[in-house]
Amino acid sequence: MVTLMDEVREKKQEIRNEIAAFFDALDDEVLAANTTIIENRLFEFANFLESKIVMLYVNAENEVGTQNIVKRAFEYSKIVVLPAFDPARSTMKLMKVDNPDKDLTMGPRGILEPNPAKCKTVPLDCIDIAIVPGIAMDEKGGRIGSGDGYYDRIIPDLPMTTRKVGLVFEGQLVPQVPMESHDKHVDIIITEKRVIYKI
Repeated sequence: MVTLMDEVREKKQEIRNEIAAFFDALDDEVLAANTTIIENRLFEFANFLESKIVMLYVNAENEVGTQNIVKRAFEYSKIVVLPAFDPARSTMKLMKVDNPDKDLTMGPRGILEPNPAKCKTVPLDCIDIAIVPGIAMDEKGGRIGSGDGYYDRIIPDLPMTTRKVGLVFEGQLVPQVPMESHDKHVDIIITEKRVIYKI
Protein backbone atom coordinates (compact mmCIF):
# COMPACT_ATOMS: atom_id res chain seq x y z
CA MET A 1 0.00 0.00 0.00
CA VAL A 2 1.41 3.36 -1.05
CA THR A 3 0.99 5.89 1.72
CA LEU A 4 0.79 9.65 1.33
CA MET A 5 4.25 9.88 2.86
CA ASP A 6 5.64 7.51 0.20
CA GLU A 7 4.07 9.68 -2.48
CA VAL A 8 5.61 12.83 -1.01
CA ARG A 9 9.05 11.17 -0.83
CA GLU A 10 8.70 9.92 -4.40
CA LYS A 11 7.75 13.41 -5.60
CA LYS A 12 10.74 14.88 -3.73
CA GLN A 13 13.04 12.37 -5.40
CA GLU A 14 11.59 13.30 -8.80
CA ILE A 15 12.33 16.96 -8.06
CA ARG A 16 15.90 16.08 -6.96
CA ASN A 17 16.39 14.24 -10.27
CA GLU A 18 15.04 17.23 -12.23
CA ILE A 19 17.41 19.59 -10.40
CA ALA A 20 20.35 17.24 -11.03
CA ALA A 21 19.48 17.40 -14.75
CA PHE A 22 19.25 21.22 -14.53
CA PHE A 23 22.78 21.37 -13.03
CA ASP A 24 24.14 18.90 -15.60
CA ALA A 25 22.84 21.10 -18.41
CA LEU A 26 24.21 24.34 -16.92
CA ASP A 27 27.12 25.93 -18.73
CA ASP A 28 30.10 26.37 -16.37
CA GLU A 29 30.41 30.08 -17.18
CA VAL A 30 26.71 30.70 -16.53
CA LEU A 31 26.96 28.74 -13.28
CA ALA A 32 29.96 30.81 -12.14
CA ALA A 33 28.34 34.12 -13.16
CA ASN A 34 25.04 33.34 -11.42
CA THR A 35 26.84 32.11 -8.30
CA THR A 36 28.65 35.47 -8.13
CA ILE A 37 25.35 37.37 -8.52
CA ILE A 38 23.78 35.41 -5.62
CA GLU A 39 26.90 35.98 -3.52
CA ASN A 40 26.83 39.74 -4.20
CA ARG A 41 23.11 39.91 -3.37
CA LEU A 42 23.81 38.21 -0.04
CA PHE A 43 26.55 40.74 0.74
CA GLU A 44 24.15 43.61 -0.03
CA PHE A 45 21.42 42.09 2.13
CA ALA A 46 20.84 44.23 5.24
CA ASN A 47 20.07 41.29 7.55
CA PHE A 48 23.36 39.70 6.55
CA LEU A 49 25.39 42.89 6.85
CA GLU A 50 23.99 43.61 10.31
CA SER A 51 24.62 40.12 11.66
CA LYS A 52 27.74 39.20 13.59
CA ILE A 53 27.51 35.42 13.93
CA VAL A 54 26.70 33.84 10.58
CA MET A 55 25.85 30.21 9.95
CA LEU A 56 27.01 29.25 6.46
CA TYR A 57 27.38 25.91 4.68
CA VAL A 58 29.91 24.17 2.44
CA ASN A 59 27.97 23.19 -0.64
CA ALA A 60 27.31 19.62 -1.69
CA GLU A 61 26.34 18.62 -5.22
CA ASN A 62 23.43 20.55 -6.79
CA GLU A 63 23.62 23.41 -4.27
CA VAL A 64 24.72 27.03 -4.75
CA GLY A 65 28.50 27.18 -4.28
CA THR A 66 29.70 28.93 -1.13
CA GLN A 67 33.49 28.75 -1.27
CA ASN A 68 33.78 32.46 -1.95
CA ILE A 69 30.95 33.41 0.43
CA VAL A 70 32.80 31.73 3.31
CA LYS A 71 36.04 33.56 2.42
CA ARG A 72 34.31 36.93 1.99
CA ALA A 73 32.47 36.61 5.31
CA PHE A 74 35.84 36.82 7.08
CA GLU A 75 36.68 40.00 5.14
CA TYR A 76 33.43 41.46 6.53
CA SER A 77 34.58 40.54 10.08
CA LYS A 78 31.83 37.96 10.54
CA ILE A 79 32.10 35.14 13.03
CA VAL A 80 31.69 32.16 10.70
CA VAL A 81 29.93 29.03 11.87
CA LEU A 82 29.75 25.86 9.76
CA PRO A 83 28.00 22.53 10.36
CA ALA A 84 29.78 19.29 11.26
CA PHE A 85 27.61 16.26 10.46
CA ASP A 86 27.03 13.08 12.41
CA PRO A 87 25.37 10.66 9.94
CA ALA A 88 24.95 7.94 12.58
CA ARG A 89 22.62 10.21 14.55
CA SER A 90 21.44 12.32 11.58
CA THR A 91 22.42 15.44 13.54
CA MET A 92 24.81 18.29 13.02
CA LYS A 93 26.83 20.49 15.34
CA LEU A 94 27.59 24.11 14.57
CA MET A 95 31.24 25.04 14.97
CA LYS A 96 33.15 28.32 14.77
CA VAL A 97 35.76 28.38 12.02
CA ASP A 98 38.65 30.86 12.32
CA ASN A 99 40.59 29.89 9.20
CA PRO A 100 38.82 28.03 6.39
CA ASP A 101 42.17 26.99 4.87
CA LYS A 102 43.33 25.29 8.07
CA ASP A 103 40.27 24.46 10.17
CA LEU A 104 38.33 22.25 7.73
CA THR A 105 38.61 18.53 7.19
CA MET A 106 36.81 16.10 4.85
CA GLY A 107 33.61 14.99 6.57
CA PRO A 108 31.52 11.82 6.30
CA ARG A 109 29.36 13.33 3.53
CA GLY A 110 32.39 13.93 1.30
CA ILE A 111 32.37 17.70 1.87
CA LEU A 112 34.61 19.89 3.99
CA GLU A 113 33.45 20.59 7.54
CA PRO A 114 34.96 21.99 10.75
CA ASN A 115 37.66 19.89 12.37
CA PRO A 116 36.48 19.25 15.98
CA ALA A 117 40.11 19.25 17.12
CA LYS A 118 40.45 22.89 16.04
CA CYS A 119 36.93 24.34 16.22
CA LYS A 120 34.62 25.11 19.14
CA THR A 121 30.92 24.31 19.20
CA VAL A 122 28.61 27.33 19.03
CA PRO A 123 25.20 27.33 20.77
CA LEU A 124 22.26 27.68 18.38
CA ASP A 125 20.87 30.69 20.22
CA CYS A 126 23.96 32.73 19.26
CA ILE A 127 23.29 32.54 15.50
CA ASP A 128 22.16 35.88 14.01
CA ILE A 129 21.48 34.62 10.49
CA ALA A 130 21.40 31.10 9.04
CA ILE A 131 22.26 30.57 5.38
CA VAL A 132 20.64 27.28 4.43
CA PRO A 133 21.34 25.12 1.38
CA GLY A 134 18.63 23.52 -0.70
CA ILE A 135 18.36 21.35 -3.78
CA ALA A 136 14.97 22.92 -4.56
CA MET A 137 12.74 25.57 -2.97
CA ASP A 138 9.39 27.21 -3.61
CA GLU A 139 8.33 30.83 -3.14
CA LYS A 140 6.67 30.03 0.18
CA GLY A 141 10.04 29.00 1.62
CA GLY A 142 9.48 25.24 1.32
CA ARG A 143 12.78 23.43 0.69
CA ILE A 144 14.07 20.06 -0.36
CA GLY A 145 17.49 19.10 0.93
CA SER A 146 19.56 15.96 0.60
CA GLY A 147 16.86 13.93 2.33
CA ASP A 148 18.76 13.38 5.59
CA GLY A 149 16.77 15.99 7.52
CA TYR A 150 19.80 17.70 9.11
CA TYR A 151 18.49 21.21 8.54
CA ASP A 152 14.86 20.30 9.34
CA ARG A 153 16.05 19.29 12.80
CA ILE A 154 18.11 22.39 13.41
CA ILE A 155 15.86 25.14 11.96
CA PRO A 156 13.15 24.86 14.69
CA ASP A 157 15.84 25.17 17.40
CA LEU A 158 17.20 28.44 16.03
CA PRO A 159 15.86 31.59 17.73
CA MET A 160 12.72 33.14 16.20
CA THR A 161 14.78 36.26 15.46
CA THR A 162 17.35 34.32 13.42
CA ARG A 163 16.63 34.88 9.72
CA LYS A 164 16.75 31.65 7.75
CA VAL A 165 17.92 32.43 4.22
CA GLY A 166 17.96 29.93 1.36
CA LEU A 167 20.30 30.28 -1.62
CA VAL A 168 19.13 28.76 -4.92
CA PHE A 169 19.26 29.46 -8.63
CA GLU A 170 16.01 30.36 -10.38
CA GLY A 171 16.18 26.93 -12.04
CA GLN A 172 15.94 25.32 -8.59
CA LEU A 173 12.63 27.03 -7.81
CA VAL A 174 9.65 24.73 -8.18
CA PRO A 175 5.93 25.69 -8.08
CA GLN A 176 5.39 23.78 -4.84
CA VAL A 177 7.62 21.67 -2.63
CA PRO A 178 5.76 18.63 -1.29
CA MET A 179 6.11 19.09 2.48
CA GLU A 180 6.04 16.52 5.27
CA SER A 181 5.20 17.46 8.85
CA HIS A 182 8.89 17.61 9.87
CA ASP A 183 9.91 19.80 6.91
CA LYS A 184 10.82 23.36 7.79
CA HIS A 185 10.60 26.58 5.76
CA VAL A 186 13.14 29.32 5.20
CA ASP A 187 12.12 33.00 5.61
CA ILE A 188 13.89 34.47 2.60
CA ILE A 189 15.28 33.10 -0.67
CA ILE A 190 18.04 34.73 -2.70
CA THR A 191 18.40 33.81 -6.38
CA GLU A 192 20.41 35.37 -9.21
CA LYS A 193 17.31 37.38 -10.21
CA ARG A 194 15.62 38.44 -6.97
CA VAL A 195 15.16 38.27 -3.22
CA ILE A 196 11.96 36.46 -2.28
CA TYR A 197 10.35 37.11 1.07
CA LYS A 198 8.13 34.26 2.23
CA ILE A 199 4.50 34.88 1.32
